[in-house]
Amino acid sequence: MVIVTSVWRKRQQESLPKCRRVSTVLPADPEGKGGDGLLGTSQESLEEFTDAKHESLFSLETNFLEEESGSTCSLKVSQGQSSVCSHSADPFLQHVNKELKEKEIQAVATNLKTTHQLKWPILGQLVFSSKFQKLETFKPSKDIDLKSLHLQKPLESTWTKTNSQFLSGLPKSSGPFTSLQKELFLIMNSYRDLFYPERTALKNGEEIRHVYCLHVINHVLKANAQVLGNNSRCRSQKLGVGDDDDFRDQGLTRPKVLIVVPFREAALRVVQLFISLLEGDSKKKIIVSNKKRFKGEYGSDPEERPPNLKRPEDYEAVFVGNIDDHFRIGVAILQRSIRLYAPFYSSDILIASPLGLRTIIGAEGEKKRDFDFLSSIELLIIDQADIYLMQNWEHVLHLMNHMNLLPLDSHGVDFSRVRMWNLNNWSKYYRQTLLFGALQDAQINSVFNKYCVNLQGQVAVRNVPMTGSISHVLVQLPHVFQRMEAENLASVIDARFNFFVNKILPQYRDAVMSHTLIYVPSYFDFVRLRNYFKKEELNFTHICEYTQKSGISRARQFFLQGEKQFLLLTERFHFYKRYTIKGIRNLIFYELPTYPHFYSEVCNMLSATSRGGEATWTCTVLYSKYDAQRLAAVVGVEWAAQMLQSKKNVHLFITGER
Repeated sequence: MVIVTSVWRKRQQESLPKCRRVSTVLPADPEGKGGDGLLGTSQESLEEFTDAKHESLFSLETNFLEEESGSTCSLKVSQGQSSVCSHSADPFLQHVNKELKEKEIQAVATNLKTTHQLKWPILGQLVFSSKFQKLETFKPSKDIDLKSLHLQKPLESTWTKTNSQFLSGLPKSSGPFTSLQKELFLIMNSYRDLFYPERTALKNGEEIRHVYCLHVINHVLKANAQVLGNNSRCRSQKLGVGDDDDFRDQGLTRPKVLIVVPFREAALRVVQLFISLLEGDSKKKIIVSNKKRFKGEYGSDPEERPPNLKRPEDYEAVFVGNIDDHFRIGVAILQRSIRLYAPFYSSDILIASPLGLRTIIGAEGEKKRDFDFLSSIELLIIDQADIYLMQNWEHVLHLMNHMNLLPLDSHGVDFSRVRMWNLNNWSKYYRQTLLFGALQDAQINSVFNKYCVNLQGQVAVRNVPMTGSISHVLVQLPHVFQRMEAENLASVIDARFNFFVNKILPQYRDAVMSHTLIYVPSYFDFVRLRNYFKKEELNFTHICEYTQKSGISRARQFFLQGEKQFLLLTERFHFYKRYTIKGIRNLIFYELPTYPHFYSEVCNMLSATSRGGEATWTCTVLYSKYDAQRLAAVVGVEWAAQMLQSKKNVHLFITGER
């Protein structure tokens, strides 16, 4: 028994004749920037870009499956039927055709999550979980036959060439995937939610990007082939009254994939992969509309990069190319053609930054806001999630709170073609979320646990760090870890401040303890400390991500010369600039760093101005029982467990001993 809300019943009655949909061109976004807004820049002056001349070419309503294109076989999909050509177990069809019952949905609210741990050869420790009653797990097969993956044409032939850079040096028997890609794709292709917290720009970022782009194109080609195939059948036969469920093949709005990336460079690489996956080594180039404009706005000029900037390798890998973080673009795919800058409601794939989405979603009470385009997202990819902690995590939460809501407008949809689970407002149970980041972080974990309720279940990679980043500290330094007590998570912020002011700071007020750097991960903690230091008239200076260049230079100079006893430094400033701060003799970590390698990096700064004072150097670290993940990443999981359970509140490590 399916229940459709009354408002949707009314709209369904008012909808168009069966098997047809209005081909209206809607603005790409309410700000009139055609799916690509950049506030405060020259982009603002662009006229609305709706790419009207390509609308009919890429319309799902007015096109039909080309039998000779070779791009796909016809997907015959009736409710409850699961077949694609000669293959009987296509994961896409199994997923979208799965019929949930009302009682199953109601039970999700009260069901306890069932979990099961498995160890995979490459991914390591996996936790399978589900709130739906049946939890199924599986292990990766040693060999993968491409045909068994149900890749849509032309992906079987184009994938190997697109992925060739990662396959060189591997034996041919290993197939078209690296070991990591194989295991990741098996999970993706099962339509489970996935959290992979070991994605780094330096090591495996591009390898992972390749494999999720394969999954995206595979999903979109299948979904569109389903619609186009039904268009053809709809045209060739007159249906009886009871047959309209055969053609329920789409959502309430067209966008079905959302890819969230931090910078324009990442969006550029994603689109380049899409083109490569559709084109392969074919002599016939695919049509890519607005390619020149896209390269101009998302590409970068190598000469713009300042010369002789010495930064760590991981910094260079993250901040490469165009690092503008305010963008959004719609992409439509029809068989072997790609339309860039498609209006949002005519797009299959949306690629955007959290800020780009925040400015279109808007806030309650704002006149210009729109989030209907998120209503039927079937595949959400959040890549480089850790970077959003450094940008603005609130934007990610705001996005998640607006995912898969019933749209406020019908947007010309033909309700007779909309799947029942979309009409029933159950889309979130069918949405697959792929979350990639470099950290096991509490805030990222929280998003995965709270917002990922896919009926296929969830898979999280949960490897624990055996050795921490403290092992990379090269300087001779005593590290004093001081545990502070807090009654609950909500009280940690105040407990930390009071502990610092009453127990730690008095030890450093003496002029002998000059050259003290205080590393502060949270900007709100930084503001609170800065205000306290001003009120107490302490001799200090400060640098944060908003400090002007001249202010940074002055503060660094004052601190180096000893004219200022304390330097307050935010983690975000270190993330975005990675300057070496000279003159540190005493180091205080007000809280453990978000990125574990920042701990060793900052500690090693003490050697930047070595004048024989190593014997007096100090390092103090504040932590609580709520910092377990960050602590384990710095000292290793075994030491962290001891430090959290010990009756002693103070623990000493010494590094760099000769």
